[in-house]
Amino acid sequence: MKKHIPNFLTCLNLVFGTLGCISMANGELDLGIMYVGISAVFDFLDGFAARMLNVRSEIGKQLDSLADMVSFGVLPSIFMVNYIFQLQPGWDQLPYIGLLIAPFSAIRLAIFNLDESQSYSFKGLPTPANAIMITTLPYLTFEMNVVSASIITIVSAFLLVSKVKITALKFQSLSLKENFFKYLILLTSIIWIAVLGINGLPFLIPNYIIISILDNLFSKKENVIH
Repeated sequence: MKKHIPNFLTCLNLVFGTLGCISMANGELDLGIMYVGISAVFDFLDGFAARMLNVRSEIGKQLDSLADMVSFGVLPSIFMVNYIFQLQPGWDQLPYIGLLIAPFSAIRLAIFNLDESQSYSFKGLPTPANAIMITTLPYLTFEMNVVSASIITIVSAFLLVSKVKITALKFQSLSLKENFFKYLILLTSIIWIAVLGINGLPFLIPNYIIISILDNLFSKKENVIH
């Protein structure tokens, strides 16, 4: 029975991701954003449950990527198309640049499934993080336009398939020394939300990326010293 729990949670990720796609397609962006958050919670829980119950499987790994493709690939892609349309209704073709997110997310997930070295760090921005970064754009306190939204779309597509090393928030121990940058990511994220409330959401993933890069730089420096 316990071996099915992670897959059940993954399926819930997929269900809410599908609901999010429907909401985004109907132009209900706020509702769609909520479903992204719910899907992200279940995406975290399925991996956590698999590790705690020691029931990780190849089927679970593939199912997780398929669910992520919907929740964190197709969903943010539909979101960006609708978002750019709302920013500038007169533009007929440019909003479809948002569709870049879907294929680049698929490439990112395919690479992840084949790369066994991404257990405790990622190469490129994980699709859930990218989806959160994209769908929280409406909460920015300054005004966006079609040009800036298009640039963010292109940058996010690049980050998905880049070689940038991104810290995975997986703790093998509670040691501050071993997990300093992971704790820093969590602490600064809390500060963003505490200070700006919901308007702090768009800053969480850029904050995550910057600290991950610092983590990578300091790790390389320590390896050189040793």
